Amino acid sequence: MAYDVAILGAGIIGCACARECALAGLRVAVVEGGVPAGGASAAGMGHVVVMDDSPAQLALTAYSRRLWMEDLAALPASVEYQGRGTIWIAADEEEMAEVRAKQSAYAQAGVASEVLDAAEVSRREPNLRKGLAGGLLVPDDVIVYPPAAAGFYLAAAQRLGATLYRSRAVSASHGEVRLADGTRLEAKYIVLAVGTDCSLLPGLPVKKRKGHLVITDRYPGFVQHQLVELGYLKSAHKVAEDSVAFNVQPRQTGQLLIGSSRQYGDESPQADTTILRRMLERAASYMPGLASLSALRVWTGFRAASVDKLPLIGPAGPLADDPSLWLAVGFEGLGITNAPGAARLLVDGLLGRDSAIDATPFLPARLGLKMEPVRA
Repeated sequence: MAYDVAILGAGIIGCACARECALAGLRVAVVEGGVPAGGASAAGMGHVVVMDDSPAQLALTAYSRRLWMEDLAALPASVEYQGRGTIWIAADEEEMAEVRAKQSAYAQAGVASEVLDAAEVSRREPNLRKGLAGGLLVPDDVIVYPPAAAGFYLAAAQRLGATLYRSRAVSASHGEVRLADGTRLEAKYIVLAVGTDCSLLPGLPVKKRKGHLVITDRYPGFVQHQLVELGYLKSAHKVAEDSVAFNVQPRQTGQLLIGSSRQYGDESPQADTTILRRMLERAASYMPGLASLSALRVWTGFRAASVDKLPLIGPAGPLADDPSLWLAVGFEGLGITNAPGAARLLVDGLLGRDSAIDATPFLPARLGLKMEPVRA
């Protein structure tokens, strides 16, 4: 079977890449050995958020959010697209200084935001504890249901002629992909959109970062916006120790998703009761009423974290001496947000098109590593 592009992995990144390739007129194969969008995409919160951790991250998340908005009219109801906005919560005056710096960075990037004082934060979210210093409202951030969003991208790709292969890839190199069921695919380009699975390219600089989520019973109106403490950014940077941060999301059903936690080195899918307790205590310290709500389910998932906190989007050739291999991995907690932007950058690279933003910070060659892909 000969294709222009074989995309390995049908999480939200792989599905978005498949649609973008198909829209460009390429012959596309998608390979998925498990349930499409059944890994990290199913485990995430679905927060489409502009982040300013670095200029490159700010550029990609803002660009990707804009592409999400452009798709709004086409999204089915199952995607549960909600324009809730994000409020970054400042606990004290030191964090209010961060709020103002964040607003300045957003303004320079053309991203709307509004500084809220303590009274305004309390008015908008009365279930937050009293005494918080204020916050930053980013009104255009949205919420989606990731599995359905990935399904939307995949269905669009299939309508445009993409073929889905429901089998595991056992080798991928130099234009050839072999599947566990014996199928052999030929493609000019092979895109690894494999999340945390590095088996096809051992040494890929991506680590698993475990996270926990809790979903409650239905409490409509208890939370109005996606709420995140400013300390979330500090939590995300910690690599030598486990960390938790207040992060609560209202779902369209009236349920609440409560996060977030980050762990390196724990690859068990089981919930860690210690980290879970810390996470829930942190949430209740910002929103005391959460402690009295009924939780229905707890689950874990694994973020695919790159060594420098930016995704790897582009040719793996400099890393693997294989011009057919391309990467779309290492998105950590921003895979849902960045899916459409990453897909556009990937196809820009494949076709040699100019990109709307600078793709250089995301090129795998920046890491200067050498790896050997798995061959049959």
